[in-house]
Amino acid sequence: MTEHPILWNFRRCPYAMRARLAILVAGVTVEIREILLRDKPAEFLATSPSGTVPCLRTADSVYDESLDIMVWALQQRDPKGLMNMPDDGWALIKANDGPFKAALDHTKYIARYPNLDLETERENASMHLRTLDRQLAGQSFLYGDKMTIADLAILPFIRQFAHIDRAWFDAQSWTNLRAYLDSFLASDLFARVMEKRKTWAIGDDPTYFA
Repeated sequence: MTEHPILWNFRRCPYAMRARLAILVAGVTVEIREILLRDKPAEFLATSPSGTVPCLRTADSVYDESLDIMVWALQQRDPKGLMNMPDDGWALIKANDGPFKAALDHTKYIARYPNLDLETERENASMHLRTLDRQLAGQSFLYGDKMTIADLAILPFIRQFAHIDRAWFDAQSWTNLRAYLDSFLASDLFARVMEKRKTWAIGDDPTYFA
């Protein structure tokens, strides 16, 4: 049997989610190993320099950042041309992974940050979402009517923010963003990347993805 790259995974993590999205769209096959973040196996910790998911081990490399895994997958195969996007797309991903993700975490886990104000942090996150809403006006995706890597990289985090308080999210004026998210959540692509798997253990038969 051909040995496939190994993807260490945690289903609900948005970083792992976007890695799986790119792998699925690329149509490459990996062995997927689901772990519990509260009980990380020694084999995973021996692979991942950061001890975080996702982590991909190929025959000759370890990719410990989700965006690097996305790019790796799409460099193997890119049947939908997801890498064909304006350079601005990389800046948009950087803004998502930096200031927006920080504000998202501060909003979601406000109890961990007693010196921060919930409404201020939620507004900090909302500024980024309003920018995305304006960019989505009159089109299905961030860069027109065709999905790019930016969409796959950012959508899991919009989902995470929306699910902090979905009633509040739906009450906001970002109608383009809401339609964008709802279309993603209703897609076969989302359903397939969110399939549940049992937690990996030594001796298990391999489980393959994509």
